[in-house]
Amino acid sequence: MRVTRGAYVSRAVPLTLASACRAAERVLPRGSVFSHLTAAGLLGAPVPHVWPLEIDVPPGSVRPQRRRIRTHVRNLRPDDAVSLGGVPVTSGAQTLLDLSARLAPDELVAVGDALFRGGHLDQDRLDERLGRATGSRGVILARRVAPLLTPLAASRPESIFRYWLVDSDLPDPQPQVPVLDRWGQVVAHSDLGYARWKVALEYEGRQHAERIQFARDLERYSLMAADGWLVLRFGAPHLHRRDAVVDRVAGALRSRGARW
Repeated sequence: MRVTRGAYVSRAVPLTLASACRAAERVLPRGSVFSHLTAAGLLGAPVPHVWPLEIDVPPGSVRPQRRRIRTHVRNLRPDDAVSLGGVPVTSGAQTLLDLSARLAPDELVAVGDALFRGGHLDQDRLDERLGRATGSRGVILARRVAPLLTPLAASRPESIFRYWLVDSDLPDPQPQVPVLDRWGQVVAHSDLGYARWKVALEYEGRQHAERIQFARDLERYSLMAADGWLVLRFGAPHLHRRDAVVDRVAGALRSRGARW
C-alpha cells in the first residue's frame, strides 16, 4: 500500500495509522513531527483517521510537497514532542492545544479525557503548555475545558455527555460513580451519576449487546435498582440529541428532589 511517494506499507502488514506514519517518516525532512489529528490518533484519542497525515517541520526545512501529507511550519520546544514507539509525535498537551482550534468543545473534552486516560497528559503538563500559549489559536477554549478533563471517563460518549451536563445549568455529574451494597462494599460503577440523588447515566455501545456483557449489565442494573438507583440508559442515537439528554437528566434529578 502506497502511503506517499517512496513510502509503502507491506501488504503483509495491516495498514494502520501507526504503520502509515512509520513508512512516511522515512521520506520526511529531518525534525518532522506528526501533529494535529494524526498525533491525536497515534496517542489513542477518539478522532477519525483521515488523510492527509499531518506533520510539523522546523522553519528553514524543505517543505515536502507530497500527496497525503499536510505540512505545518513552526518551532516546537523539545518537550512539545515525544517518541511513541520510535515515531516522533507532538505531546499530549501540544496536541490538545492544536486541536482546540478545530474541534467543538465536547469533542475536545473527549480527546483530552482520552489523553489523560492513556497517560499522555496530566494537569501539570497541560497547565504548563497553556501557560505559554497566549495568542495561540484556540487557547481560550483549551483553557476553558482544561479543568474539566479527567482520566476517569472511559469513552468518548461518556466525555461528551459529561460536557453537555456541565455546560448546562444542571449540577455537575461525577464520572465512574461507585454503587455500594448494604454493607458499604462497592458492587458496581456508573458511567456518570449523582450519588446524592442516586441518579445514574449509562452509555451502551455495541459491546453491550454481546451475551456476556449483557448478562453483566443485567446483574449491575439489578444491584443498582435494589439500592434505589434510577438508571438512565443512552446509546449512539443520543449523541446527536443534546437537548433530549439534558432534559431527561433534569427530569430524573427533579424526581429525586434535586433543586438548582
